Amino acid sequence: MEFKGSAIRIRRCACELLSIGDDLMDDEESWDLFSRDLHLKSTFLYCDFSKVISGAPQDQKKSLTKLGNRLFSLIEEFDYTVKIQSISQARSRFSDLALVLEEVVATDLMPPLMNSDD
Repeated sequence: MEFKGSAIRIRRCACELLSIGDDLMDDEESWDLFSRDLHLKSTFLYCDFSKVISGAPQDQKKSLTKLGNRLFSLIEEFDYTVKIQSISQARSRFSDLALVLEEVVATDLMPPLMNSDD
């Protein structure tokens, strides 16, 4: 059950991050709120990805780790552009991040035994 909750939170956070791409604004208050939201969601993603990877079958751990590493690297790059409040760089970095977020949403994060409905 713990892995199912983590997988659901990962998808939810990824979808929420995807939806904020249109909200990139150029006023100081928006950047601050955006930064806090990004930090909160990335913290949940990090904790949940760690749980999912640790509970994954050995043959899936490497691919999940690579996906997680790509995701967090891009989140870090995107976070930097948010900190410097560069809307053009943020949009560019967000487009890269969005591709990986879409991959995260499409990835089956549940271990095989947990996919059944029983």
